[in-house]
Amino acid sequence: MNTPVTGPEPSAEWHAQSAEQVLQALAVDPVQGLSSEAVAQRLRTYGHNRLPAMQGVPAWRRFLLQFHNPLIYVLLIAGGVTLALQFHVDALVILAVVLINALIGFVQEGQAEKAMDAVRGLLASRANVWRAGARQPVDAGELVPGDLVLLESGDKVPADVRLLRCKNLRITEAALTGESVPVSKHTEAVLAPAPMGDRLCMAYSGTLVATGQGMGVVVATGARTEIGQIGTLVGGVQALVTPLTRRLDQFARQITAFIVGVGAVSFAYGYWAAHLPAQELFMAVVGLAVAAIPEGLPAIVTVLLAIGTRRMARQHAIVRRLPAVEALGSVSVICSDKTGTLTQNEMTAVHLVLPGQRLRVTGAGYAPLGGFWGGDTAVQPAHTPQLLALARCAGLCNEARIELQAPANAQAQLARTPGAVGAETEAEESRAAGVWRMVGDPTEGALMTLAHKAGLSAELLSAVRRLDVIPFESEHRFMAVLVQAWADAADPEVLLKGAPEVVLRLCTHSGGQPLDGAHWQAAVADAAAQGQRVLALAQCRMPGGTRQLSMADITPRFELLGLVGIIDPPRPEAMAAVAECQWAGIRVKMITGDHALTAAAIGAQLGLATSHTLTGEDIEAMDDEALKNRVRDTDVFARASPVHKLRLVHALQAQGHLVAMTGDGVNDAPALKAANMGVAMGHKGTDAAREASDLVLTDDNFATIARAVREGRVVFDNIKKTLLFTLPTNGGEAGVILLAIFLGVALPVTAGQILWVNLITAVTLSLAFAFEPGEEGVMRHGPRPPTEPLLTRPLVLRMVFVSLLMVAVTFSVFEWELSRGSSLEMARTAAVNMLVVSELFYLFHARHFTRSAFRLETFKGNPVAIVVSLLMVAVQLLFTYAPFMQAVFQTRALSLNSWAVIGALACALFLVIELEKALLRWFGVWRM
Repeated sequence: MNTPVTGPEPSAEWHAQSAEQVLQALAVDPVQGLSSEAVAQRLRTYGHNRLPAMQGVPAWRRFLLQFHNPLIYVLLIAGGVTLALQFHVDALVILAVVLINALIGFVQEGQAEKAMDAVRGLLASRANVWRAGARQPVDAGELVPGDLVLLESGDKVPADVRLLRCKNLRITEAALTGESVPVSKHTEAVLAPAPMGDRLCMAYSGTLVATGQGMGVVVATGARTEIGQIGTLVGGVQALVTPLTRRLDQFARQITAFIVGVGAVSFAYGYWAAHLPAQELFMAVVGLAVAAIPEGLPAIVTVLLAIGTRRMARQHAIVRRLPAVEALGSVSVICSDKTGTLTQNEMTAVHLVLPGQRLRVTGAGYAPLGGFWGGDTAVQPAHTPQLLALARCAGLCNEARIELQAPANAQAQLARTPGAVGAETEAEESRAAGVWRMVGDPTEGALMTLAHKAGLSAELLSAVRRLDVIPFESEHRFMAVLVQAWADAADPEVLLKGAPEVVLRLCTHSGGQPLDGAHWQAAVADAAAQGQRVLALAQCRMPGGTRQLSMADITPRFELLGLVGIIDPPRPEAMAAVAECQWAGIRVKMITGDHALTAAAIGAQLGLATSHTLTGEDIEAMDDEALKNRVRDTDVFARASPVHKLRLVHALQAQGHLVAMTGDGVNDAPALKAANMGVAMGHKGTDAAREASDLVLTDDNFATIARAVREGRVVFDNIKKTLLFTLPTNGGEAGVILLAIFLGVALPVTAGQILWVNLITAVTLSLAFAFEPGEEGVMRHGPRPPTEPLLTRPLVLRMVFVSLLMVAVTFSVFEWELSRGSSLEMARTAAVNMLVVSELFYLFHARHFTRSAFRLETFKGNPVAIVVSLLMVAVQLLFTYAPFMQAVFQTRALSLNSWAVIGALACALFLVIELEKALLRWFGVWRM
């Protein structure tokens, strides 16, 4: 049976076929395995068990692409024109701005796509196989379809495997399916439509064997595995541009068209209507272009984003691409993975049902800090025998352990521990004491933590001797231990834990009364409806001298101690963060591979709408249009596969939403890349998720999302304020030259002087906006529409209004100087200083969109604004009075009378803009 496979390649529906059918289809002998000849043949047919490398963009091309931007083209033209005007230093400054901008983009965005490499890293490097009738360790890359793979506790599954034999085999599939607990496996076929999490006869590449042993036949290797298909999805997804990138591109095209159009009209008018000399007119139009082009805008935007990046890094959010800083502030929907992102990823006992009493358990995770509550009354375990009995069973019928790492040893973990937003006092105490670590099965870890919370320490539990054990296996679905106290001669007893339907059948009484089966079944159903995993615990006495335990001893004679409801609880800080996002107009949607009931229960605790929970099967049954309609009102999606997540992201984007996707598993990588903003978890997340993302949270804390959204909004507001400052000032400079052309008079400022004003304000005044704190209520308004342009109507009106004011005051000073007999050079020096002082006064208006500037905060809120203003004053005095500057820019020293007129006109401009702001507030305009 070792002939080469000639049938179809391995498919995704091996789980629907019996073991015998699979072996026959793959032509493999279950006793001997494959021969070396068959392995060699199949390696030639299917290739090695590795994912294909993706060809990245060469570094030189990625660098050149940084210049592929309309605004950069405008800057290059400005640099060339400035060079033609013989201002070599200024031309080099402009070209340096372009080069620095490109280098920053190259460093931030130029990392090669490593998602495929990260996924390849999840594959096991070694595997144990059964070939030619013997066990052989081989390189996992040499596996072929038909190989018989042996699996043991702790192994990483090396390929997609159809299981043939299982013994207590449980596999952790969280990174692939989102399931937070290990999944018990069996060998029976399942229905073809079963989602990945329900294919219990399969073991998938990259998952981990938690307990037990098994053997299976390889059905898919390399790119044909489920992880390989995810990697293909990652490689095939096109990265989307961010709102900022799109808006800046649109703005660059608009301003380019505007400058070219105005320049052409001005030249035509001056030449044919005003009959100005062609050379003089050409230099005037060049000056107009230099005045209108915001040369420093790309550099200022880059600085704004870089500072936002540093702020986010201090708040545990690492930005991988600069525009992502702003993009988070514009998202309208956050799609989040559940396990480890919104939840603790640590199973916790939260609910106990004792005979005649129900208790709530506080505290989350494996730290044994918390208590027991009956309603609003604290319950003391030492005074509650039934609680102690259940806790004793939970601690002894257990293979897990929890241990405290000393603070010194846990320092690195503490640095990544989420902040205590809404956390309980116990969690704070846990951080102070150290970090609790669980070793073993997560469910058993929750039970061991429960025992410790009841006061049963490891020392007390060790005082009971374990005589024998029946381990948990999927066939009988319970675990039983035979124990006897070291210090007494009482008969030994059997402690039992397992699935409620199994344990209840073995119990005859509870709390000294005959067992009320209907009551306990109702309690199980109630806990399950809340998304809890329910375990039943029981005990019974054995005859004296019993030293062994067998299945024959497990008969209906047990006393039911109670039920334990276990769940992976939401992070307290995540609940607060979800509420804050909803308050800010951002819809939060949870997409998980977990069961629908569990997902709905967690969603309800997080404050999500759970009345229309959709499953992966529901999504499969819908076309894209139906899904687009349903996704609008659905917040919880269960049993979702990577393809489902991609469809959900695309459906939301089709509605015009800007989508952020948070996640930590391999299964999240395609959706992270497809979303407008991919946010990965840095601590418990996989490399595949991190490399496919734009933002990485180093503390795995969903609450960091809310802080990042706020920072993103502040960055975008500051970019808008930069435009609010830069465009009117550039418009005023261009307007002065434009008016001079149409009036047929001498230019109030030369092209070189205009360039000086642009450069000096860009490196001084504009930088102040990078340090501007957020506006009040920045998280109280909805996200900006994705289609909203950078130049909104209020911003354009402000730009025109302020530009006209600056033209008026500049021409007034220029004409006043000429009227009193000053030289043209003196009048131009006054005009340049009028422009600069007007911009200085206007800076403090632009710090807020429409709020009044007559407040102390205007001068105290941003100390950097004061510093750069003083710096600009000093530099401008050098421009006016330093001999070498006078020689370069043809300036002259101004008198006190000139400065008095300049100051008076600047104050008048300040007051008029304040009146305009008051009018906007009266009309209800607060933002631009």
